[in-house]
Amino acid sequence: MDERLGAADLGAELGERATLVQFSSAFCAPCRATRRILGEVAAMVDGVAHIEIDAESNLDLVRRLGVVRTPTVFVLDASGRVVRTATGQPRKADVIAALGEAIP
Repeated sequence: MDERLGAADLGAELGERATLVQFSSAFCAPCRATRRILGEVAAMVDGVAHIEIDAESNLDLVRRLGVVRTPTVFVLDASGRVVRTATGQPRKADVIAALGEAIP
């Protein structure tokens, strides 16, 4: 997928170096853990933003990106290009490794 996302799509500014975009739903327990993990990684790495999007309130974007379950995480580079996508609760080490692909 050579998709690019911007602030207009996500409702928040992209990170200076990379952005972690999380699609969540209200009653999703793994989404809460994912929020914590992504928040911790974003706080550790300069220039990385974490944006959480409610899947049910953003069905057009969910369909456009092919999100079929929550949590789904997209790792974007500085230009908003999707470099990695994962579903389910990620491990912190995997998130850091994916950021390595997004940040030159």
